[in-house]
Amino acid sequence: MRFVVRYLDPGSRMLEILFGLIMTLTFTLGAGMMLQEEGRAGARELLIATASCNLAWGVIDGIFYVLGELFERGRRLRIVAGVRAAAGDRAARVLVAGEFDDSLEPVTDTSARDELYDAIARRLRSMEIPPVRVRREDLMAGLASGWLVFVCSFPAALPFAFIDEPHLALRVSNLLLLCLLFLVGYQAGKRAFARPWLVGSVFLLVGLGLVVGTIALGG
Repeated sequence: MRFVVRYLDPGSRMLEILFGLIMTLTFTLGAGMMLQEEGRAGARELLIATASCNLAWGVIDGIFYVLGELFERGRRLRIVAGVRAAAGDRAARVLVAGEFDDSLEPVTDTSARDELYDAIARRLRSMEIPPVRVRREDLMAGLASGWLVFVCSFPAALPFAFIDEPHLALRVSNLLLLCLLFLVGYQAGKRAFARPWLVGSVFLLVGLGLVVGTIALGG
């Protein structure tokens, strides 16, 4: 897991884990009829199908991550090209401000920002525009992203290894995934300086709503 920490920031890791847990939960919630008809054999098929589903979505998510990085890098290079083609200092400053104002306005005054933006514009005019291409870091981050989505299917399998009754194992699996959703929300709340218990509870209620709705529909 060290490469995951190296290539994904905490926010990205949290979102990928959340996505994987939700995918696993929604997939296993539709398995009630399979277990009713096929028993333990159905449970085995469920686990294989869940892992396969998360693997497929992990690959898709990893590809989307790489494409997103390429798009963002291209967008930034368009700003560089725009600054270099700007008619004057003011026009260049406006372009730079459009990129940074949202982040810097709360912590700086206008004169400080203008001075910083002019310095950035001068720097951008002197730099070469590199080609937009896939980097090794993009591929590794995409791999880490897909891996996190895939491994989130593993907790769902644990109850089936220790509980013989398939329906009970499924409900325990759902409960375990709900607890993990709460923990992810709790950690997200701590990092965002929000109320961890409240954020965790919101994540839990979303997952619980999926469980209750699926059970009500016969899942």
